Amino acid sequence: MAILRCNKCGHVAEVPGELTGQQIACPQCTQPVAVYDTVLFVRKVLQQYFSQRDELNTLKAAQRTPLPTLNDAAATPDLAVDIHNSSHLASAAQHAAVLQWFERRQIQIRANHDAVDTTGFFDEIAIELGDNYDLLREVVDKIRWGQQKDVPNFSLNLGKLSQKDGQAVNAFCKRLYDCAFLAKYFYQKQEKIGRATIQSAPAIRNFFAGEWLEWYAFMKVLALLRERRQHFSCARQLSVIFPNEDLHELDVFFLVDGSTPICIECKTGEFRQDIDKYLRLRKRLGIDRSQFILCATGLSDEQAAGLSSTYELTFVTPQGLSDHLARLL
Repeated sequence: MAILRCNKCGHVAEVPGELTGQQIACPQCTQPVAVYDTVLFVRKVLQQYFSQRDELNTLKAAQRTPLPTLNDAAATPDLAVDIHNSSHLASAAQHAAVLQWFERRQIQIRANHDAVDTTGFFDEIAIELGDNYDLLREVVDKIRWGQQKDVPNFSLNLGKLSQKDGQAVNAFCKRLYDCAFLAKYFYQKQEKIGRATIQSAPAIRNFFAGEWLEWYAFMKVLALLRERRQHFSCARQLSVIFPNEDLHELDVFFLVDGSTPICIECKTGEFRQDIDKYLRLRKRLGIDRSQFILCATGLSDEQAAGLSSTYELTFVTPQGLSDHLARLL
């Protein structure tokens, strides 16, 4: 059996399954109504239910923990908190200002609170990788290639690098092993060859598949706002649902001083085919072009500046992100 629900009179009824996908007259009021597959209809109803439940829980948490005001000393980040080892951002109350900003635009959100928990090693490794991307890019490329081709082992010829660079790459790989981002690593000093085995855990695979850049961008904004003692609410991997049920995910989102949104989309692969999607998303969110940032690897500063002039978006390299944020804030 299939199901129909009339948007005019609210009548719900079962109808023969062969009518799925068609429009028929409502048995109650004769208004044309669509016929849905029952499983699909129930799934949609449950999605709406859980979304509204999460939103209600977030609002309840926000009421229990009042948001700080700009005149409140708590409005600025606690300088005693280690931003690289804290779970204080991973709460419904911390996300409440972001939720309210979207609600004012009739946009629903689903926040992943754990995505801003910095008690793991993801943020530290991401900062080291992003700050030294030109040098460490080969390591990431070999890991990603091995993940895609299901080849667990790779080697690095460090002898082709300067002594200083070779030592830096070797130290980075040792850190990856110490933090279990590599399953195995050892350095053959005489041959100057590093040999590694890829970590197969899903979280690590996702990190090297591109999430490292999300962490890098997130921590760069967080550090700058903390340094300037500005109030903010933030989120990573934020699902946004527009009134027509279009679903998008925002990589990094900050709301500064309760009014200034900063959205950063992070791309470690090809992005050019998605430019129009991001243009439309920026306009639907009503965010200024300077505050909707596409942070992409593989670009030069000159290319980023040219793309920013061509499109109504801001393009930056990972190395240029901090400078743009400093000017923006």
